[in-house]
This record gives sequence, C-alpha cells and structure tokens, in this order.
Amino acid sequence: MLFRGGNGDRVKAADETRFRSIVLPHLADGYALARWLTGDRTDAEDVVQDACLRAFRAIGGYAGGSPRAWVLTIVRHAAYDWLRKNRAGVLVAVDDLAAVEHGLDRDAAGAPASAGETPEAALIAKADAAALQAAIAALPPPFREALVLRDVHGLSYREIAEVTGVPVGTVMSRLARARRQLISTIGTDRP
Repeated sequence: MLFRGGNGDRVKAADETRFRSIVLPHLADGYALARWLTGDRTDAEDVVQDACLRAFRAIGGYAGGSPRAWVLTIVRHAAYDWLRKNRAGVLVAVDDLAAVEHGLDRDAAGAPASAGETPEAALIAKADAAALQAAIAALPPPFREALVLRDVHGLSYREIAEVTGVPVGTVMSRLARARRQLISTIGTDRP
C-alpha cells in the first residue's frame, strides 16, 4: 500500500519499506516514552500518531545511525509539542505505568517470580513498585526522561544525548541526580 504525501503525489515504495523497517519496530518504545512524558494512555496514543506522521514525512532524510534513537527523538519532540499546546505550564505526572504493573510477576532480574511466593510478599512487591512509580513520576521532567530512556528503554548515554539534544555529560549528571532523588524519596518512605 502506498501512502499519499501532503501534496497528493505518491510516495515511493522504497520510503514505505524504509518506514516499516526503521520506525515500526520502535513504536512500542515510542509509546512507552510518550506515556511517561504525558502520563496518560490516550494522550500518548495521540503523540505517537503525530510522531509517526512526522517520521514518515522525514524518512527520506534519515541519514542512518540508531533508528531507535531517531524514532524516540521524534516521539520526544512530538510529546513536548503536544504538552506545550495542551498543558502549558503544567508538570506532567504518571497516573499508572503498565510496565510496572506487568513487571510485578517478575523478580529483580526480570525472571518469573517463584511459585512459592507468599501473598504477603506479592503485596509488598506491589507496594514497592507503586512507591517507585510515584517517586519516578515526582522527578522533574528532564531527570524522569533520562531515567526512563536509560533504565526502562536501555538506551546508551550517547543515544540519550542524541534523543534529548544535550551533551553526554549532562545525561550522566541527570541520571545521577535522578537516581539520588529516587533513593532519597524511597528511603524516606520506609518505616
């Protein structure tokens, strides 16, 4: 299926193939980032839809490098544009995080939780996950963004720098400060 460009001309089949191979594999990560930035599933869907349009229009100019970082950069810009337009001056909080919810049945290494886990242990794990989620949501957006890109999406420091448009040293500083804030916040919530 060929898409139509903004001027009605047919877009080359090569661009469509390129879009499918470069952008589509990273849409789930893009949605997760948009979800973290907007704090809402529906808003994140709107952001990703806009990002897809932007990526498709720009696919001819993609010069190589990390496709994941390229797509996440577009999603990030679309999210911040959406936030400026729809929530000017409002800090965005995460309402609930599917990744944390789905991760409750796994141990710290990501392996399935043992079958012998007690209901009490599961409840404690759920409370810990909720506390972590709330602490991440309370981080200032630049710190939250760096933390999510590194620890949730697994991007390298260089890729995060590319996505956010800041030097690698700034990425490292933001991550360190975000992690210190998380430790401080979670540590003060403990009995």
